[in-house]
Amino acid sequence: MAEKMNFALVGNLYQNDICDNVEKLISLLREKDSRLQIEKGLYEYLDSQSMDLRDVDAVRGEDFSADYVISLGGDGTFLQAARYVGRKEIPIVGINTGHLGFLADATIEDVATEFDMLMRGNCAIDRRTVIELVADCVTECPFALNDIAVLKRDTASMISLEISINGEYLATYQADGLVVSTPTGSTAYSLAAGGPVVVPDSGTLTLTAVAPHSLNVRPVVVTDDSVIEIVVESRTGNFLIGVDGQSHKCCTKKITIKKAPYQVKIIKRRENSFFSTLREKLFLGARGNEC
Repeated sequence: MAEKMNFALVGNLYQNDICDNVEKLISLLREKDSRLQIEKGLYEYLDSQSMDLRDVDAVRGEDFSADYVISLGGDGTFLQAARYVGRKEIPIVGINTGHLGFLADATIEDVATEFDMLMRGNCAIDRRTVIELVADCVTECPFALNDIAVLKRDTASMISLEISINGEYLATYQADGLVVSTPTGSTAYSLAAGGPVVVPDSGTLTLTAVAPHSLNVRPVVVTDDSVIEIVVESRTGNFLIGVDGQSHKCCTKKITIKKAPYQVKIIKRRENSFFSTLREKLFLGARGNEC
């Protein structure tokens, strides 16, 4: 007899239809005779809404195991799921109920098909680079799937960013900040700051300045085994560090960003290529009324 599959759920409890969507998932997994665990905060919210959770467990903390983790929400929820999984490298299934859904590419209407593919093994696993921040001001969850951003704080004045790669001086930027992104994060903050779109398996990191003072500052792409050191100077002595959107106030002048010792595994449909997602989600190359 085949072993039951074990799923863990991370969801955005602020979505209006979260209860209906979780009920659909629970009903489907019961039909598939699979186990479900739900992250503690979401579990308590659903319980307060009198949802039938009789055969569902609450996950408290990092002490859990599962065959797959389900992210139910948008890309922000997916990043939360990636933090939740951490070094466990459990594959993440993204179900998009948000806006863009670049990382989470299935919809709630697709969920039955998605689970059928999982159970047949008819899906691909993308392995994505994670980067790590080494700084005294950030000790909890210093890992990012998308990007680490160093940004000004307190005043409108720019900050100074002295950048070295593998111990060799690169340049000093005067800017509102700097985004160091993985290929996964190249379509997020880095893209908005003028950085390039980078294919996921390129083995690179991108450094993109945010509103630089000089016109000759351009994005720089380095190999993902590079160690990036940044010395930050600001008028107030304070600045912000964003780790996948989680902000931390910092006053430590020197920070280091490097490749993390693990990857994030993302379940992808075989028919959904990176380039098709660019066309469908970001309208790459679209003209006028094609958008």
